[in-house]
Amino acid sequence: MKLNELRDNKGATTARVRVGRGIGSGKGKTCGRGGKGQTARTGVAINGFEGGQMPIYRRLPKRGFNNIFRRRFVVVNIGRLQDAVDAGTIDPAIPVTADTLVAGGVITHRRDGVRLLAKGELKAGLVIEVHGASRTAIDAVTKAGGRVTVIGAETPPV
Repeated sequence: MKLNELRDNKGATTARVRVGRGIGSGKGKTCGRGGKGQTARTGVAINGFEGGQMPIYRRLPKRGFNNIFRRRFVVVNIGRLQDAVDAGTIDPAIPVTADTLVAGGVITHRRDGVRLLAKGELKAGLVIEVHGASRTAIDAVTKAGGRVTVIGAETPPV
């Protein structure tokens, strides 16, 4: 192979359309730009332009901010844990962690941790390790004969 034999793959490039060469070409007269006016001219960028009126993105006030250190927890209710125990996807004999919840199909992603909430009813005495739990959820688990360990929140990097 020689340098003068190098070619693009077939179909990798397309020939440019020669516009303005008569109406028979299909791209004559207005060359595919429609009628007259601002959009028929070159250099038009009118996204958000409202004819000189103050655009809506400038009329509306800015509100709030996005906290870049926000931790996104996966919420698990104790009723969902009981359903998983009844279905046999979670073994009550081993501690329930984020990894066992993913393996049991209770949650799909770990995200930044698991937060336990008290919706539903728990009958099985489970040992649960989560990153956050409501007071009612902890009371419900201890009442059922289990134990909740809240894993310490890691501080985000500054």
